[in-house]
Amino acid sequence: MAILEITTVPDPILRKKAHKVTDFGKEFQELVKNMIDTMREAPGVGLAAPQVSVPMRLIVVEYGDEENEETPPKLYVLANPEIISASEEKVDGIEGCLSVPGLVGEVERHAMISVKGLNRHGKPVKINAEGWLARIFQHEMDHLDGVIYTDRATKVWKPKPEDEAPLD
Repeated sequence: MAILEITTVPDPILRKKAHKVTDFGKEFQELVKNMIDTMREAPGVGLAAPQVSVPMRLIVVEYGDEENEETPPKLYVLANPEIISASEEKVDGIEGCLSVPGLVGEVERHAMISVKGLNRHGKPVKINAEGWLARIFQHEMDHLDGVIYTDRATKVWKPKPEDEAPLD
């Protein structure tokens, strides 16, 4: 297990468009494992490869239904993710980011999305997400295009201790 260093603003790698994943070999598998460990250690619910200084189109997300605590969180590993459909309905929500420590912001996102990509073994997958999970995917996928949530936020502030934890 290796905990990777999380890159923070203003590091320029966070502003670059990441390149596609083409090799799903041993190095890639090690990166996936290390990103999952880093996300969990942080703790966060998502992490994009650029956040650990790797300019690759790779995200990891782990999210469980807060209303059903008996169901364990589901882990998603997605290479080359693309939103293939999104609801017209948008919702505001508070987001934070491991790469922007000490701040949160209000961001409008699609309420529901469908995402396609490749799993950690290079096999095609499609995920339909709504609510908080849809928000997490949109947030993480923004990182792959050099977009940080503060770019989309209508307001940004320093949270009080009782405020929500960061997204990633």
